[in-house]
Amino acid sequence: MKRLTCALCALLMLLPLAATEQDTITIFTIGDSTMANKPTEGDNPERGWGQMLPGFFTENIRVDNHARNGRSSKSFIDEGLWEQVRIRIRPGDYVFIQFGHNDEKDDPTRHTDPGTTFDANLRRFVEETRAKGGIPVLFNSIVRRNFYDNQNAVADDDLRREKVEGTSLEGDSLIDTHGAYLDSPRNVAAELDVPFVDLNRMTHDLVQGMGREASQSLYCWVPANTCAACPKGRQDNTHLSIQGARRVARLAVDALSEAVPALKHCIRHYDFVVAKDGSGDFLTVQDAINAVPDFRKNKRTTILVRPGEYKERVIVPECKINISLIGQTGAVIINDGYASKLNSLGDEMSTSGSSTCYIYAPDFYAEGITFANTAGRVGQAVACFVSADRAYFKACRFLGNQDTLYTYGKGCRQYYEDCYVEGTVDFIFGWSTAVFNRCTVHSLSKGYLTAPSTDKGQKYGYVFYDCKMTAEPGVEGVALSRPWRPYAKAVFIRCNLGGHIAPAGWNNWGKKSNEETVTYAEYQNTGEGARPEARAPYGHQLKDLTGYGIEEVLAGTDGWNPVKNGNALVNIKR
Repeated sequence: MKRLTCALCALLMLLPLAATEQDTITIFTIGDSTMANKPTEGDNPERGWGQMLPGFFTENIRVDNHARNGRSSKSFIDEGLWEQVRIRIRPGDYVFIQFGHNDEKDDPTRHTDPGTTFDANLRRFVEETRAKGGIPVLFNSIVRRNFYDNQNAVADDDLRREKVEGTSLEGDSLIDTHGAYLDSPRNVAAELDVPFVDLNRMTHDLVQGMGREASQSLYCWVPANTCAACPKGRQDNTHLSIQGARRVARLAVDALSEAVPALKHCIRHYDFVVAKDGSGDFLTVQDAINAVPDFRKNKRTTILVRPGEYKERVIVPECKINISLIGQTGAVIINDGYASKLNSLGDEMSTSGSSTCYIYAPDFYAEGITFANTAGRVGQAVACFVSADRAYFKACRFLGNQDTLYTYGKGCRQYYEDCYVEGTVDFIFGWSTAVFNRCTVHSLSKGYLTAPSTDKGQKYGYVFYDCKMTAEPGVEGVALSRPWRPYAKAVFIRCNLGGHIAPAGWNNWGKKSNEETVTYAEYQNTGEGARPEARAPYGHQLKDLTGYGIEEVLAGTDGWNPVKNGNALVNIKR
């Protein structure tokens, strides 16, 4: 357990280094509370739209949000916050600039005037960004949700009211509160030839279109006794909710694809985003799964999992079909159940009950996710339990010891491409037909790579194509497979077998009778562990690959072909 946990920590620590080695572009954001990062403690319902931007870009874009609550263009400069950004700008970086809410305030430490001091500060941001080789983008302020003539609307920004006086007077039309402060970013953008995004117009249309009641969901309107962060409730017409911040960020990104064409190829749209830092719709993977509509046919639901270690048990039930779970670098789902561990009722969990993740829904797709069980060497401890047909895993990692990957579903087909699986004993096991293409299978100790329990009459069990079998230093005597059930099937094709693979290759699980029923075969394997002359006699070498094309193994009765049609599973909007 200690070794695995340390390995995960090391992986996460390497992420910043990995990012700097790529051609990473930074988007710096400067602005006020409507844009700023907000804490997640106490189920805080407030988010800034700049906080949500990372979930809309590819990983070569890094969002560095410097927006701060209560700041105007003046106080942002006077407090040295702008200088902290300016010195970091590299050629090719972007600076997104949005001020106005607090420039309107009477407070002399924040107040500026449109047409003069406000414009001058915006020019400074633009010119000093360009002097560093950066690319400025100007935004005007998002709309306040103001459906009545509230004379205190500007001052209310600094309050977190439980109730807003005058709500009984709300009409059907939004009333502007920003005035000429909306024009300054537009005018400076035209004057200096800077990309401009009219976020006020877009948010005005959104809020007006939703109407006075429905639009409350975009802002921090929170009933009393529902949230630890504001137990008495809150009626806030300026600051955005989680939903509102995501909606506004989406509007901003869509506009950016036109205003800044160079960013268009880096923009991604996911149905949901999971992020531990609050930059998504949900803080946990399970909450995102739960939000997927049941039996959403003919459409995929895409879920981005941002970097972080998500310690939870994830269950994808049968009704949550057509999910694509996409992990950014360092997205780890982790838990520590094991077979003999006691559950809440005092019973042993059992092997099946120990898994970190359970997948039951058909047409599930995962990419870039690490599934880990950190229980250690305590017996059976499953990282991923897959009882789904047409399940496709790409560039995923499965970390554990005994019984790491449970291909549970009878009659189900699973495809693993460019994945990594590690463990000790029987760490790929179960009933399903499973293809492993260009995967790495890593032994942590002496044991057995696979333990198929293929049903009698089932044409295929496990088929490995062009995989690498590796091991920790000093490990030896590892069998390719042993039969958990008598009719087990495992075939290794063009695989590179390390010297840790036992010469006999196969194990009969202590039952001579299994040798008569198993199907164990190899084809053109290489490496120190490829020793056909020393293999146990009940294994054999294939003469050709007739009947063993990937498309044949996985076709079933519906012609499923993830190799040919795999990208269609992702369906990420660009």
